[in-house]
Amino acid sequence: MIQPLAYIHPQAKIAENVVIEPFVVIHKDVVIGEGTWIGSNVTIMDGARIGKNCRIFPGAVISGEPQDLKFAGEVTTAEIGDNTTIRECVTINRGTKDKWKTTIGSNCLIQAYSHIAHDCEVGDNCIFSNSTTLAGHITIGNNVVLAGLVAIHQFVKVGSYAFVTGGSLVRKDVPPYVKAAREPLSYAGINSVGLRRRGFTNEQIDEIQEIYRVLFVKHNNVTKALDMIEAEFKPTEIRDEIVDFIRNSNRGVMKGFGMGS
Repeated sequence: MIQPLAYIHPQAKIAENVVIEPFVVIHKDVVIGEGTWIGSNVTIMDGARIGKNCRIFPGAVISGEPQDLKFAGEVTTAEIGDNTTIRECVTINRGTKDKWKTTIGSNCLIQAYSHIAHDCEVGDNCIFSNSTTLAGHITIGNNVVLAGLVAIHQFVKVGSYAFVTGGSLVRKDVPPYVKAAREPLSYAGINSVGLRRRGFTNEQIDEIQEIYRVLFVKHNNVTKALDMIEAEFKPTEIRDEIVDFIRNSNRGVMKGFGMGS
């Protein structure tokens, strides 16, 4: 299933039923899982580890060298899970010696002209709309949606099930389950539509709503809000995930609307 106008290094490890269109270039240290389709004019460079049943559209560059002046040619990887779609002209850089790899989970959709820099960690079932840009060392949870033209500062974390509106500049961490919008980026409610689509119950959604009301709507400082949440809400997986995310934030989390950046 390899077109004659493609170039594949003889030591690349390609499953038998991978489809490779014309003018694809695949370098030496590459592994591609079964059922994957590689569109024309894709470049897959050393360190790429691509899962099963992925679709990579024309013009994408996978596992390019990091755009980091500290990179010294160390052997690193860019790893993509199963059933992930990479649309036109997406660029994904491999890791540096910080984490040694860039990772993208399974069942993701990375839309055209997006960029994922070195040492990023992206979870499963994420959707990045057109021209989303991730700087280095960013961590994205599972089931995150980033709308078009979102730009995220290096070392930022975005929690699972979060939704960030189009054109946003993300300088601070975005906790799980929320919608983030406006400039500077602020809490804009919980991601109730996304949560319902993912099977969350009304009781779980109400719990999330009440927790973030304490944190963002009542204008408590973060330390006081976390103490109140732990005192007033019974321990659950959701409560503990929110509290742990905020307590472990190195950059600090975004603020409630009207509270500044």
